[in-house]
Amino acid sequence: MSHNSRPSDSNHPQISAIELTGDTLTSRAGMLLFARYIDKIGLSRFTDRWFTDVRKSSKGASASECLRQILLFFIDGTSRHLTRFDDLKQDPGYAATIERRPEDLISSHAVKRFIGNFSFGRIWLLRKLLQEIFIWRLCLEKPKIIILDLDVMVLDNDDAPKREGVQPTYKKVKGFAPLQMVYKRTIIDAVLRAGRHHSNHKDSTAKMVAYMVSLIRRRYDKNVPIVIRQDTGYFDQKLFTLYEKINVGYLCGGKLYKDIKQYVGQCPGGQWRTHRNKQQEWGYLEFGDKRGSWKRVRRALFCRPVYEDRQRLLEFARPDTLIYTNIGTGGKIDTLLREAGYENLLDAGSLLGCYHGRGFDELVHRALKDFMAEQLPFKGFRQNTAFYYTALIAFALFEAFKVDVCDSVVPVTAYPTTLRRSLIDVAGKIVAHGGRIVMKVTAAVMTRLRFDVLWDKCISPPLIPPLPSFDS
Repeated sequence: MSHNSRPSDSNHPQISAIELTGDTLTSRAGMLLFARYIDKIGLSRFTDRWFTDVRKSSKGASASECLRQILLFFIDGTSRHLTRFDDLKQDPGYAATIERRPEDLISSHAVKRFIGNFSFGRIWLLRKLLQEIFIWRLCLEKPKIIILDLDVMVLDNDDAPKREGVQPTYKKVKGFAPLQMVYKRTIIDAVLRAGRHHSNHKDSTAKMVAYMVSLIRRRYDKNVPIVIRQDTGYFDQKLFTLYEKINVGYLCGGKLYKDIKQYVGQCPGGQWRTHRNKQQEWGYLEFGDKRGSWKRVRRALFCRPVYEDRQRLLEFARPDTLIYTNIGTGGKIDTLLREAGYENLLDAGSLLGCYHGRGFDELVHRALKDFMAEQLPFKGFRQNTAFYYTALIAFALFEAFKVDVCDSVVPVTAYPTTLRRSLIDVAGKIVAHGGRIVMKVTAAVMTRLRFDVLWDKCISPPLIPPLPSFDS
């Protein structure tokens, strides 16, 4: 016997051949849950109404069907190339899993035609659909305070410089720089922009905030306190004036000008205060500041961490942060916070903790990049914009699904890849008997994921409310 050969172990079963099966099998049984969930929440009421004329021909799949399959493509996440649609079209198991016949599946060419037919007017309706999903979640959660985060997320398209809008970004790569508004774990509004556009480019931020605040107060609660957190890129008196005019609280990073550093440096130690949480300690100084062109004094908080990773920082090594806010200055937002039971936010220490909570919002951008490809597939900016908003809609539904259906088996904080591997990538068999179509999974999957319970939740999820007459 050769020294490289191993004797077979007759005690273990051995596979002796590979053969074909006529059974309808799938390796992504969890997609059935997503497909049924999307069908049941009432999304088609909007897609049938807003996107019917995107399809130029009556032949083939409807606009709603195309959008449904594109949303499921994002949720599946197995591949991020449009050619994936051609592979799926050859897979009867996938067709059965999303409750369609193989001939009903769309090809990559159909996707390109569909996305290419979106005008900027219809793209605006995609954005409006994203906002409707946000209002739906608000009405379900009924929060007493709404904390929003504004930031730019760079989409690295460095390998595709010829695409329209792909330009050098502040992260030294070529790509896009969309402005995104975050609420909890999802993106609720966004504007796709060329890479060279900075955080507060032109009036896109002001328009976004004014519209979203109006939408929240009109469709959810006119008295709910709204607080917006943003970094130094949005340090602009015009934005501050807008927020104060519409009674929105803001926490904005400020620029450390020379005169501020001098003022802080000469303040006696007795004026400094300390704020602590479980893992961090900050020393902070509160004062009023009025920049040269400002028409009013604004509340400012200068702070620096005393501990970092449980190691005390030396004075010269402490990174300085300056925060400007209108909270606690006697405005309407203070009254709204008191009435909502958040009077503690008027305190400087609580404001520091709230502002540093922006780190959790930045994790949403990381989750979105885990969910979708940074490289947008089209050469034209209009087509990429439509594709981008479709991805955001899919991401919002993905996050809603975690809360409505699978929070008992997968944490709502789980990243998309974690949920896909644990819930979507499950083997199943689709059989028809007795006039019924049934998906079968193993006993281990049924026990571990409680697949039957998840299925029941998908059948009767909360519905997206219809548009009121004034928004139609």
